[in-house]
Amino acid sequence: MLDQQTLDRIAAELEEAERTCGTVEHITRAHPEATVEDSYAIQSMWRDKNLTHGRRLVGRKIGLTSKAMQAATGITEPDYGVMFADTVWENGSVIPFDQYSSVRIEVELAFVLSQPLSGPNCTLFDVLRATEYVTPALEILNAHMALEGRTIVDTIADNAAYGGMVLGGNPMRPDQVDLRWVSALLYKNESIEETGVAAGVLNHPATGVAWLANKLHQHGTTLEAGEIILAGSFTRPMWVSKGDSVLCDYGPMGTISCRFN
Repeated sequence: MLDQQTLDRIAAELEEAERTCGTVEHITRAHPEATVEDSYAIQSMWRDKNLTHGRRLVGRKIGLTSKAMQAATGITEPDYGVMFADTVWENGSVIPFDQYSSVRIEVELAFVLSQPLSGPNCTLFDVLRATEYVTPALEILNAHMALEGRTIVDTIADNAAYGGMVLGGNPMRPDQVDLRWVSALLYKNESIEETGVAAGVLNHPATGVAWLANKLHQHGTTLEAGEIILAGSFTRPMWVSKGDSVLCDYGPMGTISCRFN
């Protein structure tokens, strides 16, 4: 475990990197002894600094829940990060590209909770009962460490590489759609780049939300009513450049689009 002074310093460096769109050294290069619990402690300290500055927490993201994402990153276990209100974009938004670094897009479903969820024994069925609606979402990845050589410890400390999300499409109650079979076609500049089916997320995207509730129990917290939960990507991340337009077609669940200026 890292000492408190080291944890404080790394959290401050990551806060500065987000403010300046800069980068920091891999934690595991300077501190190979760092653990997953160290990385969640750093993330929590970073979160609290942002809350102190007036940012408002609106939900959580789950990462690395599909084989596609695990293969793309070389990391074999899920993780989670926090989402603030100022990171949520409306469908059709023009998004400032320079606000992010290493910009990539992931295809996801967002669960909006009407009831709290807590571990340690949260199940897929608990998630479905507690969900008001599910809606299409695109996650904008934002890394403050070089992608090459990054470990799960580095990723978690960097808020699980979360930068923002675009919400859109047709929100549906969980009993209106077979969530396992939600499919998506991801386009960049009118050319199809990725396809996927939501069952790629742990066989059912709600399973990811149950995993999160149980993981948060280990860290002494719960999911609250009203929170938005990104359940994890069911495609590989798609790189975008300044000026690119993005569109994702979820079939009956509608479309999402955005452009990076």
